[in-house]
Amino acid sequence: MLTNGRTSQTEDEASPAEGDAVESTSLADLSAPPGSQLAVLGTSTPEIDTRNGFRWMDLLWLALVGFLAVLSPVLEIHKQLILLAIGLFQIFDRRLLASIKPSRRNAYSVAMKIALSTFLIGHTNANPAITSPYWLIYYVPVVSAAMVYEALGTLFWTAVASAAYCSYLVPALREFDLTPAGKTELAIRVLFLFLAAIIVNRFATDNRRQAESYRRLAETLGETNRRLERAEAEVRRSERLAALGQLIAGVAHEIRNPLGVIKGSAEMLAGKLSPSDTLAGELAGNISSEADRLNGIVTRFLDFARPMRVRLELASLPPILDRALKSVGNGCSGSRVELERQYAADLPPIAVDADLCEQVFSNLALNACQAMGEQGGKLRVEARAAKDGVRPGVEIEFQDSGPGVPEELREQIFNPFFTTKRDGVGLGLSIVAKIVSEHGGSIRLLSEPGNGACFRVFLPRD
Repeated sequence: MLTNGRTSQTEDEASPAEGDAVESTSLADLSAPPGSQLAVLGTSTPEIDTRNGFRWMDLLWLALVGFLAVLSPVLEIHKQLILLAIGLFQIFDRRLLASIKPSRRNAYSVAMKIALSTFLIGHTNANPAITSPYWLIYYVPVVSAAMVYEALGTLFWTAVASAAYCSYLVPALREFDLTPAGKTELAIRVLFLFLAAIIVNRFATDNRRQAESYRRLAETLGETNRRLERAEAEVRRSERLAALGQLIAGVAHEIRNPLGVIKGSAEMLAGKLSPSDTLAGELAGNISSEADRLNGIVTRFLDFARPMRVRLELASLPPILDRALKSVGNGCSGSRVELERQYAADLPPIAVDADLCEQVFSNLALNACQAMGEQGGKLRVEARAAKDGVRPGVEIEFQDSGPGVPEELREQIFNPFFTTKRDGVGLGLSIVAKIVSEHGGSIRLLSEPGNGACFRVFLPRD
């Protein structure tokens, strides 16, 4: 209990004069009922809201602060202004602290609420100020800190709030004595601040952890759904390719037999012609050369249709890439293409069919050179260790500076017989996709019109 009168060194100075009234002020006597004030101040939303809209909870908060404003002392203008500042800062702290770094924003917000709460205690006409019934306003910064900080941060800011409240004990002791009952009541108030902070922080921490687990689960489900969609697309494409392969195999077989007869007949005709019959010899030669070209197309059809025999052996990809790029460079000598190689130093050896992979890489590089045309451009080939989900492997990118692939054609570019070239057959990328699929990998097209095309191939290690 704080008792009026300073403690002096002489008994006469410490004792009041006869007839004088001894004024005794107790913390318990001047405290408002804890239930009523705490119910009002505990309803604030302490965490910094990222939304800028005005919500019904903000109106409720202003109403509660308004109820405090009409309580005694009503005519204390400083009290009313501080309550208004507390109400507005609680609602608009996000906007008011927008220029502060996000990592420091919570600290500034809690510190400002502690300062406003401390100013309010000093302007409630309580004598001494530490006995003010408005001490419960400190639950606002304490709960705010508990909502946004972990345990140590919550304890720190609760200690700061308690120290700010207990700072009023210094001027009070100049005029009053702190009785044992007063010490007990002051300790109870401070301990209840810590108790409320710990309880709120526990629930807030559980909510944050649960929200984080939900976020990770949502990301996992999203990635799983994307992989499932890609797998479903691969299954549908494989089914179409299987049916188409059977049709191609039958048609190619039926074409190849009469094609052999045509070529043989043309060669026999050319052998029996006289040297003077140049026109007939030229026509026979044309028949034979076109038969060879048609036979090459049929062979490609059969290569696409027949089951692929993949012979996996542990190999390093850079030499395979270099051989493919060298063969393509010899075929694209007329175009001015700048080649850039970026091979990671930590590339692991993987089990691949070297010949088939060389076919994949040369096909992708040749397509890039042809897409850039005679004006040339830049072809970047990059190989790096990567993961597809949980599968480790190697990722190879072929990035050109050509016109790119229009968005409406991206879904069809790996379909058989789809081509934008006048003399193309449309089996190159289909065979590439089939080879990559037989390796258990994947191929994707990343392209923006006007910014070139990027084919990304993933080959798993196992």
